[in-house]
Amino acid sequence: MSCPSRLLRPPARGMGVPPMLFRCGMGVSPMLPDRALTVACILAMLLSCVLAAAPAGAADEPLSPLALAAGTDGRMVYVAAATAPKLLAVDLAAGKVVLQYPLPAAATGVALSADGKTIYATCGLGEGQLVAFDERGAQRWAKPAGHSPTAPVCSPDGKTVYVCDRFNNRVLTISCDGAAAPRPLAASREPVAVVITPDGRKLIVANHLPAGPAIGAAAAAVVCVIDIATGKSVEVALPDGSTGLRGVCLSPDGAYAAVTHILARHHLPTTQLDRGWMNTNALSVIETASASLLNTVLLDDLDRGAANPWGVAWSADGKQICVSHAGTNEFSVIDAPAMLAKLAEAAKAGPARSAEVRNDLAFLAGIRRRVALKGVGPRGVVFAGANAIAAEYFTDTLAVLDPSRPGAKAVSVAVGPAPKESPPRRGERLFNDALSCFQNWQSCASCHPDVRADALNWDLLNDGYGNAKNTRSLLLTHQAAPVMISGVRAKSADAVRAGIRHIQMSGMDEAAAADIEAYLRSLAPVPSPRLVGGKLSESALRGEKLFESAGCAACHSGALGTDEKPHDIGLTDAKGPTKFYTTKLTEVWRTAPYLFDGRAATMTDVLTKFNPNDKHGITSKLTKQQLDDLAEYVLSR
Repeated sequence: MSCPSRLLRPPARGMGVPPMLFRCGMGVSPMLPDRALTVACILAMLLSCVLAAAPAGAADEPLSPLALAAGTDGRMVYVAAATAPKLLAVDLAAGKVVLQYPLPAAATGVALSADGKTIYATCGLGEGQLVAFDERGAQRWAKPAGHSPTAPVCSPDGKTVYVCDRFNNRVLTISCDGAAAPRPLAASREPVAVVITPDGRKLIVANHLPAGPAIGAAAAAVVCVIDIATGKSVEVALPDGSTGLRGVCLSPDGAYAAVTHILARHHLPTTQLDRGWMNTNALSVIETASASLLNTVLLDDLDRGAANPWGVAWSADGKQICVSHAGTNEFSVIDAPAMLAKLAEAAKAGPARSAEVRNDLAFLAGIRRRVALKGVGPRGVVFAGANAIAAEYFTDTLAVLDPSRPGAKAVSVAVGPAPKESPPRRGERLFNDALSCFQNWQSCASCHPDVRADALNWDLLNDGYGNAKNTRSLLLTHQAAPVMISGVRAKSADAVRAGIRHIQMSGMDEAAAADIEAYLRSLAPVPSPRLVGGKLSESALRGEKLFESAGCAACHSGALGTDEKPHDIGLTDAKGPTKFYTTKLTEVWRTAPYLFDGRAATMTDVLTKFNPNDKHGITSKLTKQQLDDLAEYVLSR
């Protein structure tokens, strides 16, 4: 048994890289002799000048490296730029961008064929595309790839690319020769990362958010193990509170998959942060053959969080797993064989010990080290030869680390000029930053991934104890007041500052809060996946008429679909009947589960199961087709 002091439990209530890879000003390897230090400094200065002159991006236009793919020789890395319509090919040995691939929209993912001769990129929010390039940068073809596609992965035989069709909740099978139409494979909610087993038979899919209601014994996202030939999927349930999945990788033999996510302690009142009281940060290990969860380990330390794990990669020799922490600007380097051995030992000890592991903040002690990165906001991770590479989103750099070298430090390679930071851009960085949070456990993005919601209920104490409410999207909150479903904040600016004080438990200054607010104001809705060619479908057009006749438009009025007033819709919370402010309908298709405590998993549940007295629209006499049409319209907003 583990020592009780190492377990996550509530305390007392209360509060080998070449010198030319160095970016100028980032430092020089202490292992070099004195004369080599001088040479390295000169090389670094020259490299900085070369990269500053490179046409990868203007100083006021960030590139935002998001996802990576490594060339077959371990020298070239392909970079998807999230805020620029391009891919970048970076020669690591030379330390510079050598080629750019123009895209029709901002990149969301990148993959390389097994022979290294074709580069694939996903791009676009809303109606997206998969674009194929040859090694020289010439476009071969472009194909529709669903709604906000991401995370392309190539089959071992080079004939197929699999793409996460994120907001259609599926993975698309796209033929590289164009001979067949894309074949959809059902996933769970918002698939955002996928890998394929070495034999080409199974896909392991990380789904971003929980798909069911927020109330009940457990609310958690799942990992799907899909048999490609049959299309059958097995859902591997993660521990209660698992949300915000971002990355997935495979062991070299394909026996295990590792998935990054947040492990939220959402059943506790938000009174403190110590020892991961609110959010912990985790890695779950899946056995691919049995499609089962081996266990979940925490990436935090006893008194310091490792917020927002994002990318993950497994070294070719099977010895290291590297995880990027977007909130704390770090790598976790894990001794993979040692971790697997400890997990097997825990499994043999029985269910009680296995359950204890996911609360043990010291489980990885001695077999994991944290390595600080030079850049900010590391996201996608890939191995290029012996080096682990991370895309450093906010600094337009790549982190480079040889994890096999004890004590090795990471260096940064620029992929463009140092980006200028506007107030909204600074606000975006701060929104995703956990370094200002007490003990670095979480950032604003921990509960509001992509500024939306984690699909969980939280007891925020702003309206008393014991009445947890479902997390709300922050999109367009500045256009409707008061804020929060109970109306406890007069305006969005108040909610931002209250979150900094009471959830981050931070002393962040007023200028920083204003920048976060500027970032939130800069965001626009993503078009609904229910739209057809950007317009309402026939079903939704019928539903639009029902929306009026059923009385829905009386409260869900105006451009945002809210009259900004409280109403009694016949629901109760822990304290009895209450009134709740009308929820915005803008992007409501993205914000399930619904109602104040997330009790309704679907919009149909809102209209039927949780509207018994027609106090939330007159729906009891509608036919099934009419209910489907009404839900279709609402979800098309």
